[in-house]
Amino acid sequence: MRPSDEYRVTDEEWTEFLGHFERRKVSTGTCGRSFGTPCIHEHACVRCPMLWPDPTQRDRMVEIRDNLIARIAEAEREGWLGEVEGLRVSLAGAEDKIAQVDRRRGNHTAVDLGTPIFHRREVTDE
Repeated sequence: MRPSDEYRVTDEEWTEFLGHFERRKVSTGTCGRSFGTPCIHEHACVRCPMLWPDPTQRDRMVEIRDNLIARIAEAEREGWLGEVEGLRVSLAGAEDKIAQVDRRRGNHTAVDLGTPIFHRREVTDE
């Protein structure tokens, strides 16, 4: 058994732990990355599979999507091919986040699965 001192958390460690969860809240939802891990997408949340979109931010996500479409058109017009590629990745991410919100808003109805019936098995000694 370990000494109880090894299980104690310092005030600094506890503050860091709580701060992580406060910093997970972003404008379009909540970041689902694990405690102590850095953001590997450089805060490009719309692209990140770890973003849990907030349904109340759906209109904002639509604005972001529409802005990306306009930026792609501008980049194509100006010949900024590298920019077009990156913007398309972001656009796909924004469309995915909107679809996630829409799936959660869908018509969910309860399904009666019935009551399980357990049959007695006869045990025989052989």
